[in-house]
Amino acid sequence: MRSSRGELAQVRVAVIGAGIGGTAMAALVQRFGCEVAVYEQYERFAPAGGGIHLSPNLMRVLRHLDVHRHVMMKGQEPRAFLNRDAVTGEMIYALALGECGYRRFGAPFIALRRGELQTALMSAVTPGSVRWGKRLAGLDWRGETIVLSFDDGSRADADIVIAADGLRSRVRSILRGNEQPVFAGQVAFRGSYPRQGLGDLHVDDLTKWWGDDTFVLSYWLDRAQRDFYFAAMIPQSTWATEASFEPADLDEMRRAFELCHPDIRKMLAGAPAGSVMKWALFERPPCFEFGTGRVVLIGDACHPMRPFMSQGAAMALEDAVTLTRAIQGHGDFERAAQVFADARRERLTRVHRVSAANTFMRRDLDPQWVFGYDALGAHETAQLPALRAAPAMAA
Repeated sequence: MRSSRGELAQVRVAVIGAGIGGTAMAALVQRFGCEVAVYEQYERFAPAGGGIHLSPNLMRVLRHLDVHRHVMMKGQEPRAFLNRDAVTGEMIYALALGECGYRRFGAPFIALRRGELQTALMSAVTPGSVRWGKRLAGLDWRGETIVLSFDDGSRADADIVIAADGLRSRVRSILRGNEQPVFAGQVAFRGSYPRQGLGDLHVDDLTKWWGDDTFVLSYWLDRAQRDFYFAAMIPQSTWATEASFEPADLDEMRRAFELCHPDIRKMLAGAPAGSVMKWALFERPPCFEFGTGRVVLIGDACHPMRPFMSQGAAMALEDAVTLTRAIQGHGDFERAAQVFADARRERLTRVHRVSAANTFMRRDLDPQWVFGYDALGAHETAQLPALRAAPAMAA
């Protein structure tokens, strides 16, 4: 299907999933006049989730969408990313952030609640674009039209489909068959509670405590440092259900880290009953699925990866920007999809490999290749034009 840039307003784009990648994708292509409908299986917008890192490469995209002020006001800007030995507390590596990080990477590093990022991105989407309660059942190609069917019996037509429906992507299953995610042999206890629960314990802005096959990540969720968050990962041989999480057994969690540094033990001891969930880590085979023809996959639907670099959301937003640039540079959407895949494959492969190895920040390194990346202009060509420069980032 070919369309000139002037005809983009007549192009019907269906985005599957109203999460982080889907809302960013919708907001970006709407700026070019595309007719966009976002289909989300949940019945209403309900921001949820624990903590999340917004690294500088992600913050550039939020600045372009003009929603960066929301997360900067709501979140905490750590002064440093500290890495310590989980037993001795010895400093392994400290990456200066704050003003130093801004000068180095060109954008801030923010930690906050995941729901605040979702709220910010939703505000960039044209009101009325999201169709709630629409769980995708199937896709049917009819000439240049793709017919989407949903579990509620309804149907919709689109010219292109962009799948941002996560690890258990229905679109991926339609294209590749019923390829289910598998348990990765690791679980994470994730919880948050008010700072009063820490007692007299001093907690740094952002610290990763490294064990041999475990770690604890701890940071503040808000600018006022009212709410503390942690994620404590351990190996586990099996996971009995298909559910992604379950209420945590706090005694099990604390026993798993009983030989760790006293600060870790105090952090975990402060978690009140009901405040912690135990999450299983699932993954797919390391095979990227960018899509076919006029169906394109982004984010976890395309390239699920372990969360050990905290780059999942950043990769989804980089995908959305790169695909938008490819669409901008082409009248042929199928060619644009190929340009997108070619531009993303090398970076995604590297991030996937480093994240799986869980080595990022475990030693002195130069994270410029991650945090300094600018998806708005990387690999610029006539087929992949840069997006318009955004205004200077300010609170």
